[in-house]
Amino acid sequence: MNDPAQVDPQPTGNEQPGPPIRVLVIDDDEPHAQAVAESLERVGYDCVTAHCGEEGAQRIESDNYDVVVTDLMMDDLDGLALLQKTKDELPNAEVILLTGHASVQSALAAGQAGASMYLTKPLDINELRAAVKKASTRLRLLRRNAELSRRLDEKFGFEGVIGNSPTMNRVIEQLKHVAPTGSTVLIQGESGTGKELVARALHQNSDRKTKPFVPLNISALPESILESELFGHEAGAFTGAIGRRVGKFEFANGGTLFLDEVGEMPTETQIKLLRVLEDHKVARIGANEEIKINVRVVAATNADLESAVREKRFREDLYYRLAVVTIDLPPLRERRPDIPLLVDHFRKEFAESHGRDVPDVSRAARQALIAHGWPGNIRQLRNTVERMLVLDSDGLLDVDDLPDDILPTTETDREAGLGPTGPDGLVGRPLTDVERYYIERALQLVDGKREDAAALLGIGERTLYRKIKEYGLKQ
Repeated sequence: MNDPAQVDPQPTGNEQPGPPIRVLVIDDDEPHAQAVAESLERVGYDCVTAHCGEEGAQRIESDNYDVVVTDLMMDDLDGLALLQKTKDELPNAEVILLTGHASVQSALAAGQAGASMYLTKPLDINELRAAVKKASTRLRLLRRNAELSRRLDEKFGFEGVIGNSPTMNRVIEQLKHVAPTGSTVLIQGESGTGKELVARALHQNSDRKTKPFVPLNISALPESILESELFGHEAGAFTGAIGRRVGKFEFANGGTLFLDEVGEMPTETQIKLLRVLEDHKVARIGANEEIKINVRVVAATNADLESAVREKRFREDLYYRLAVVTIDLPPLRERRPDIPLLVDHFRKEFAESHGRDVPDVSRAARQALIAHGWPGNIRQLRNTVERMLVLDSDGLLDVDDLPDDILPTTETDREAGLGPTGPDGLVGRPLTDVERYYIERALQLVDGKREDAAALLGIGERTLYRKIKEYGLKQ
């Protein structure tokens, strides 16, 4: 190898952001191993040397390395054996083999065994650094992809469907059963209940997760272009169709097509959608041939589709084709025990996106958020928490930060600490009065459902039942 102390070109190696790439250099020629390590360290790599094959194998077993640079021919353990050892112990590591006796056979053997690169001695320092840089670039790409996958799983996996109320626990269990199947799913729920998030969770937890998730809001498109968006068109298929357009079904091939507000679909388009679902083929407008597709359809609606079927506004056969599995998302007012969890999630999310410290939430503000009716559901709660955080100036989200339409106004709410006067209304009253009040209030908030009230209060259902009898409360 060219003497790195004398011939040392501009650094070309570990210049990308992220933790340093760890390199293990294995060579029974100790001076050569040291020279290789030093030449890589000069451009930012973190290098460790081993001076025989057995020592290299021990290091591979006991520590973690990103790149292994090893001599092919050593007395005790050759490079191909170390290559296999690396693949067994460090499956994501890249291996670069060095040899002073290059041959076509050894190069083929190295490639078939999974070596990233095969370099001949005497080494050229530029060639060595380029090989390690190429290997490290592949590693960083793998890491980025793994991190992206982790974030997608975190955001759109079942963990992203936030809730611990009995109602939401049942929904999450249903999602876990349905996601791995290829069944068509109909998600029903009011506007803002998180239907697209649930659709993405179904996709992210299926074997289609590496393929596209393609959303389409039916109600947002004029009837005149809806079919073109769904099925695509050929050039000249209609006035204004200048070029070919690929439709959403083709974009989603292999993955999931999410049809939001499917109840708004015109009757003629319903007929064509039904045909695609039955035949698994789609024809662009103006085309003579059909294209075979493999798409899972997840539809969503905030309308009562069964009523629409009875009133002949939605095709019965399409309804049953879409509703192979139905998932009913409850409105936020029916899952009040989940509101504190959602508030905590949103305040952390917005603190990060706005570059702020995560604020605390006062007890009075938290109770006011739990008590509100939330006609806009999770979407409205999310926007409210962001507004509170943006307007906050002291690191505490309090009732003063609440929008006017959410501020509690009744005397009862103020006594419970739900109004601008704070929690002082209950100060000095007997503990039994306070306990009775909160049990009563929790039952009111969840329409008398003891299971939900217990979750909201943070006590067991049997304990709640005993307290209800003790205080003579109406059930």
